[in-house]
Amino acid sequence: MSALEERIAKLIAANGPLSIAQFMTIALHDPKDGYYATRDPFGSGGDFTTAPEISQMFGEMLGLWCVQVWHDQGKPAPVNLVELGPGRGTLMADALRAMRVAPEFLAALDVVLVEASPVLRDIQQAKLADCSVRLDWTDRFDASRLDRTLFLLANEFFDALPIRQFVRVGAGWRERMVTADANGRLSFVLSPVTADALVPAGRNAAPQGGVVETSPAATAMTEEISSAIAKHGGGALIVDYGYDAPGFGETLQAVESHSFAEVLADPGESDLSAHVDFSALANAARRGGAVPFGPTGQGPFLLDLGVATRAERLMQADPSVAAALDRLVNPQQMGSLFKALAIVADGASKPPGF
Repeated sequence: MSALEERIAKLIAANGPLSIAQFMTIALHDPKDGYYATRDPFGSGGDFTTAPEISQMFGEMLGLWCVQVWHDQGKPAPVNLVELGPGRGTLMADALRAMRVAPEFLAALDVVLVEASPVLRDIQQAKLADCSVRLDWTDRFDASRLDRTLFLLANEFFDALPIRQFVRVGAGWRERMVTADANGRLSFVLSPVTADALVPAGRNAAPQGGVVETSPAATAMTEEISSAIAKHGGGALIVDYGYDAPGFGETLQAVESHSFAEVLADPGESDLSAHVDFSALANAARRGGAVPFGPTGQGPFLLDLGVATRAERLMQADPSVAAALDRLVNPQQMGSLFKALAIVADGASKPPGF
């Protein structure tokens, strides 16, 4: 039994079962033994690979997307460019390089990287050391970054936010929790207390045993971001794997060394995530007073932005770019499961890619 699993078991013994959201928060972000606090999880030597690590084209397209939306909105200044969960800093480095086509935009920028992991923050600082724009790091996203025009990028960030699961039992709903046996081993259990009020409306068609996942953290953050964009302009771009209409099923998963693992086994040693409910994020954007576009598949989104043309130029020096392009846009690879959602102010131009 790992040290973190032992501490979680003791917490359960003292206070009762944990929600899945509480378990995810501890397993991912415990400052001593949490997954993100202790490692670089990206690439072939880690547990998973994200789009920015597959090809520079991904970050370049997102950077150009920001430039175009900024131009369409009349070139406001100053601007906060925020990235949630910047990974190794690869996406931001590629985006900023592409943004050199618009020196005025770069001059207007303050870049904020929201990163809780000290390991990843060190990697990001090294990656962006030669960057010519103002950079700042913060442990968490907060309202202090929302006082001006906001451009926000979030690639594979929302899938790691804590979720809650509710299971249809009889005519009502029970929350799935995490408990521990006498030996401290973790397992799932249903709360004896009904949770009907916590399940979104319109889910009563669920079959017996059907599961509904919600992420209050994701929708609250989206609403806050959208409120700022509605007030000050700019745009947010959320790219992640997920679904565009609510259904009944569980998507919580653990990944270790590029393979699936048991969710409750060895907390802190595997990445935990769940598919993003893009319809819930779109509704949160509307509650914040902004307008959502999408979601649309990552493949059509990148192709509409011109990624194929960029790939042709890069292939002249590196033929392997063709395989990277296929991985990003092919519906059988990342092109369909991964989706993009844009958020802009009411009355703003339709953003590119949508």
